[in-house]
Amino acid sequence: MRGTRRTRLCLAGVMAASALIATPAARAAERTDGRLTDLVNPFIGSQNEGNTFPGATVPFGMVQLSPDTGHSTGYDYTHHRIRGFSLVHLSGVGCRIGGDLPVLPTTGDVTQTDYARYAAAFSHDDEEASPGYYRVGLASGIRAELTATARTGVQRYTFPATGKANVLLNAAQSLHKPVRSAVRILDDRTVRTEITGRGFCRDTGPYTVYTITRFSRPFTAYGTWDGGTVTPGARTGSGGAYVRFDTTRDRTVEATTALSYVDARGAAGNLRAEGGRSFDAVRHRARDEWERRLAAVRVRGGTPALRRTFYSSLYRSYLAPNIGGDADGRYFGWDRRTHRARGFTYYQNWSLWDTYRTQAQLLALLAPREARDMARSVVAVDEDGGWLPKWGYGPVETNVMSGDPVTPFLTTAYQMGLLKGFEERAYRALRKNADGVPPAAYPGIGREANAEYIANGFAPYIKGRPHAKMGDSDYHHGASVTLEYALADAMLAQMARGLGHHEDAARYAARSRNYRNIFDPATGFFRARDDSGAFTGSPDPARGTGFHEGTAWQYQWLVPQDVPGMVDLIGGTRAANARLDAFFAYDRLLADPERTAREVWVHGDPYAYYNAAVYNPMNEPDLIAPYTYLFTGQPWKTTDVVRAALTLFTDSPTGMTGNDDLGTMSAWHVLSSIGLFPVQPGYDTWGLTAPVFERVDLHLDHRYWPGGRLTVTAPGTSSDDRYVQAVHTDGTAQGRTYLTTGALRSLRSLAFTVGPRPSEWGTSPEAAPPVLR
Repeated sequence: MRGTRRTRLCLAGVMAASALIATPAARAAERTDGRLTDLVNPFIGSQNEGNTFPGATVPFGMVQLSPDTGHSTGYDYTHHRIRGFSLVHLSGVGCRIGGDLPVLPTTGDVTQTDYARYAAAFSHDDEEASPGYYRVGLASGIRAELTATARTGVQRYTFPATGKANVLLNAAQSLHKPVRSAVRILDDRTVRTEITGRGFCRDTGPYTVYTITRFSRPFTAYGTWDGGTVTPGARTGSGGAYVRFDTTRDRTVEATTALSYVDARGAAGNLRAEGGRSFDAVRHRARDEWERRLAAVRVRGGTPALRRTFYSSLYRSYLAPNIGGDADGRYFGWDRRTHRARGFTYYQNWSLWDTYRTQAQLLALLAPREARDMARSVVAVDEDGGWLPKWGYGPVETNVMSGDPVTPFLTTAYQMGLLKGFEERAYRALRKNADGVPPAAYPGIGREANAEYIANGFAPYIKGRPHAKMGDSDYHHGASVTLEYALADAMLAQMARGLGHHEDAARYAARSRNYRNIFDPATGFFRARDDSGAFTGSPDPARGTGFHEGTAWQYQWLVPQDVPGMVDLIGGTRAANARLDAFFAYDRLLADPERTAREVWVHGDPYAYYNAAVYNPMNEPDLIAPYTYLFTGQPWKTTDVVRAALTLFTDSPTGMTGNDDLGTMSAWHVLSSIGLFPVQPGYDTWGLTAPVFERVDLHLDHRYWPGGRLTVTAPGTSSDDRYVQAVHTDGTAQGRTYLTTGALRSLRSLAFTVGPRPSEWGTSPEAAPPVLR
């Protein structure tokens, strides 16, 4: 997406070369002593605009302490100079945000205040990362180590023997656009900063972070700077501060930096609550936290590389959303006021256009307690600020992307049983969002084209319409927005029916068929309409007129609520399957799946979403497309397409299918590898396909999953024996290509029988996932 942009992978030759790179984490994984954390390679996705970060964090942590090399979102594996280790990063976004308070150790006199000038050279040969830990040797002879708690970042620097060992804290530079900053040295161990920035894909409202850094021993000297002027001995400044240590005898300096989005008191409280422990103690605790998270899924079978890529994706699936509240429960709301979360942890950072399709479901399965609090946090955004978010960063709306992603996000939580006790509060917020448009004074656009959509049955595409607010505009993507609104209406109709709001349910269900209003019989594809109702733009379905980051070819499958209806528009099941085969280049895929994935599906220049008539595995509109075959009576082809797409995930810095988008692509990888995929995002339908592992044990939270455990087996599964012959649930034959959440809750075992050729399993019309009416 534009806000969380993704780019193409390199072509086959470059990819083959990249696959030979043995990162330190990959080398360590070969020496695993049984810990799942040793299978994680945080460098995956750090090259070719994957935009992941290798630094230290804990699951859903507020702090992601990681090196910045000059890349727009932090770290690029092709770079070899570090500007600083900063506190805030998002995994896989494509626009500048975060990077607050880059800290860098240096030696000698402090003469430069621009971190692009004082950046330190490094080599990947002296760099390693694992969950909760990062280490690098700088060319200056300094070793830097990072670890983290939920709200603090902990640094350990080992200097050469010198009387001028410095730590530079740069408050004025970051990844986002600076607005203002202030730094104050409080005493001979403590530095406080206040940093306000704005940015992301377009200029957004400002947000402020407060930090306090406590060092393990007193400074021998200090100073601050304003602009390019360094003032030794000064305690305040607007640019940054340096503190100095004598390391002729004791060469190690540790520091803990606490973060708050509320105020300086919040940062100090977070430091008291989570600081005070040694670096090694924090590191070991962070590793243990990650070990517990990863242990929710135990896989058997597969190659070492397959397990590494799987657990690395599982790791990235737990990186966001992020804790937004302080240790005392206070958080900064979307009304620019301080609130206190009572009975739940407040989370923030909502890449909803992405995460509603995969990651929301994975977290509801594996981390339901946190997923419940995340849903409560989204409802709090409405109750505090007046409207539900679209793409929220910290306490501000960015309006990045289009459609209505918050609805399927919250209806997923409802269908998974996570809204108990506040279902009606969530429903009221969703109904307001579905039936209206935020007022002009509110920064968010919500369903911006809703008036026209409700009145005429489609969102118009109005080329060049001025942006009413910052961010994207739904009017610039009328065709895809119509599909996204209709999908959201379908999911809200199911929630309304479940809560007894039958009139609402009928109204939203009727609106969910609005996708039909943009189907052009002349082209056989969905197509944008202008505000008069006429089809507009190029009739070529590969051009993408009126579609957001995609084309009519790619968006034609985004009707999960009514696949049979969409199939009828195309011309019936035979025509739909023929079109699916062309879309996936199926004949070529069977002959050479990996090459087809890399050379046919992955196409064009970076961020090339348009001018394509084939599957784009790097972008959200196509994430459920491989599972369309489950609806059309050819489930074995889902297996073929999914297996080919999974080859794009490798254990190298280039081993991501584009940007991760806060865990979206990683969650797709995890779910598709397990063999359970949310084919109707926002509802409770889990499509089935052959797992890539012989056994997967899911250890589930008893409070939300009464069985507490689900074992998925597929003995003998491989690239050759990959086709489902039969499925059994607790020993009972399962002829359908899907399970509901309710069925999953009661299961202890899901057993796949696989073989070398397609079978009749799942091919009858009755086997297909349901139509949502």
